[in-house]
Parts: sequence; C-alpha cells; structure tokens
Amino acid sequence: MQIEENKVVLIEYTVKTEEGVLVDTSEGNEPLAYLHGHRNIIPGLENALAGKKLDDELSVNVQPEDAYGQRHDDLIKEVPAEAFQGVEKIEPGMQFHAESPNGPQLITVTKVEGETVTVDGNHPLAGVPLNFDVKVIEVRDASEEELSHGHVHGPGGHEH
Repeated sequence: MQIEENKVVLIEYTVKTEEGVLVDTSEGNEPLAYLHGHRNIIPGLENALAGKKLDDELSVNVQPEDAYGQRHDDLIKEVPAEAFQGVEKIEPGMQFHAESPNGPQLITVTKVEGETVTVDGNHPLAGVPLNFDVKVIEVRDASEEELSHGHVHGPGGHEH
C-alpha cells in the first residue's frame, strides 16, 4: 500500500540540523503516526513521503520554507518583566504561551536585562534546514473517526 491522502502512516525517524545536531528521534519511543494529507507533519517531510510504501527508507533535506518557516525579526519583542505575573524568576530559555492577534503563540525568553525581557515568537526551528532519516513501518487506511477528526488515534497518534 502506497502513502497517499487519507492513509495512516507510521514512521521511525531521526531529525538533525545541517550541522548534525540531534533535534528529535523516535528511537527508543513509539513511532510517529500521522494522517497523510492533513497537515499533521511539516510539508517538506509529508511531500517526500508521498508515494512511498512499507519498509521504504529515505533521507530528506527539508528547507525552512517547507518546515517551520523563516525567522521573522518582528516576532522578537522587548516586554516589561511585570507582564510575567506569578513567575518568580524569569530566565532565558523559558517558554510561555501568549495571546497574539493570530491566537495563542509560544514565546521563548531570550534575554533578561533589569526589568526588560526579550522574547522571541519564532518557532525554535524557524530558519533551520532539517535532515530527516525515515523508515516507513506501517501504512493503512484511516478509520472514519480518524478522517472526521483529521488525525490518527491510538499508539503513536492522538489519544482522546
């Protein structure tokens, strides 16, 4: 069975930056399950998997525009420390959910200087080309429930 729209796909994967820094891996964990054609994974990887079948292995270089996008300087802001109510100590690397005009957004603290905190609303992997090593370990038809919900249920997928 080939990977195409509305198929449930399970993959084992390792993803690294172009410099070889490990970003994520399924090794030692459940494989990643996704519903093909429903934007459950980054477009560059999903496109590369189209037409593949059980036991296929591939290496894919995904550029930022097909992954988490380019970095945008306008998403880096300085905010007053008092905006972080209830947080005792604000440190670089901390992440928070904030409201933006486009809805909830994950922000990362990049600098704390006195009462001013610099936050970055870019995805941590924005602007980063990614190298995936992938093995297809299962391809099956999606259930009606999975299709109506737009994601995979069960091991490696979404649990309700």
